[in-house]
Amino acid sequence: MPDANELHRHRGTRAIQRMVEFAPSTGGLALWVRHEDLPGAADAPMVSTDGRTLFYGGRFEQLGLDSQVGLVAHEVLHIALRHAQRYLELLRQRGDVDLQLFNICADAIVNSTLGHLSWLKLPAAAVTLERLLAGVLQIEQAVEKSLLEWDVERLYRTIDDRRLPQQPSRGQSTRRQGASGTSGANGNSGSSGNSGSSGNTGSGGDSDARDGSDPRRDDGPRASRVRALGRDTEADLRPGPAAEGPPEAQAMEAREWSERILRAHAGDGAHSMLRALIADLPTTRTPWQHLLRTQLARGLAPQPALSWSRPTRSYMANQGRGGPNRRLPWEPGFSRSKSVPRLVVIVDVSGSIEDALMARFAREIEAITHRLEAGLVLVIGDDRVRHVEHFEPGVADLSGIEFSGGGGTDFTPLLEEADKHRPDIGVVLTDLEGPARYRPRWPVIWAVPESERSPMQPFGRKIQLN
Repeated sequence: MPDANELHRHRGTRAIQRMVEFAPSTGGLALWVRHEDLPGAADAPMVSTDGRTLFYGGRFEQLGLDSQVGLVAHEVLHIALRHAQRYLELLRQRGDVDLQLFNICADAIVNSTLGHLSWLKLPAAAVTLERLLAGVLQIEQAVEKSLLEWDVERLYRTIDDRRLPQQPSRGQSTRRQGASGTSGANGNSGSSGNSGSSGNTGSGGDSDARDGSDPRRDDGPRASRVRALGRDTEADLRPGPAAEGPPEAQAMEAREWSERILRAHAGDGAHSMLRALIADLPTTRTPWQHLLRTQLARGLAPQPALSWSRPTRSYMANQGRGGPNRRLPWEPGFSRSKSVPRLVVIVDVSGSIEDALMARFAREIEAITHRLEAGLVLVIGDDRVRHVEHFEPGVADLSGIEFSGGGGTDFTPLLEEADKHRPDIGVVLTDLEGPARYRPRWPVIWAVPESERSPMQPFGRKIQLN
């Protein structure tokens, strides 16, 4: 029978022991993640993660203990800060996220978070947040201030200036810069070596990492400089199926990791692996689908209303009499205020809503109307009404609708058109860039992409779609 200690031993055991010795609480975060040794393939990263498990390559054992501790602490913070899951979420929002650039941004935040510790050693080529801000964005400031201001999503959006080429000349490649000319740590190209397609992830050599970048996009000056900074670092973020899950589970895990980090940082005090409580802590938010379902269920649910054409049950039970030769005054009963609930959805097609988000929104609206058996009126437009579609209760199908437009945005004619159909509640999918000179009497929900810095809604309630 194998020794129980051997069942829990892996290549990172000594490093974790040292982490717990110097920082018992924050070092103990490593005990909440899985650890797995990979076969000693030469092209496997020394340490990588899919968001839940640390994978140790054969070359990891060749490092000194200080360097091993630095790599394990780095990967543990990747998992604790949920960088793999946040990459996939950002990919769902934008539809195009370069994994190599995102990995470098996440590495910079983690390295600066650990940079104050003397009992571990980071790689010589490690990219730090202060170095990235100074070299790419020309922002010179203290590392503590930078960690309090920048999270990985904001940093990525700021440095990602990749664009589709306007008119590529004959024979010119439209691949993004760095896809063929930037070398990774193992001599591979930037696309294969740094986007997570090389090395093993514990599945027999097949990588689960997904790079959601558009190969037709060319790097701008910021993205080029970021790739140059990270050209000598290994790609360690390999998001895959293990990092995915339903929104409810993702929200619960984010809350759990946030609480673990806060408790651990408070427990270690000055010895914490976190230099300070940083802006990149995982945040807990209710999925927008839940908010939308709740609001529409309330707005479309039948409400009881007085009905003078039918008596109450108590009046009928007493047969309208209170005693001998006495009659009770008429007591009206209740009935549904509406026989069929009706929802109106206004879609702004001025070009501000990405196709992937519009498809997710349409599927959610279909599910809600089917569940509540509500009628649906779809109003499509930008600065004017371009199309109106009616759907019978519970049979809405938006898959064949063409959401096309392109002008500016004016919500006034769209809201006026929606009001003609006397809805119980309305939803407007837009970026809120436009006037709304008409305010209907029915409740309005403004569904706005989270990636847009939208202004305040003119009335009603706003839901951020992430």
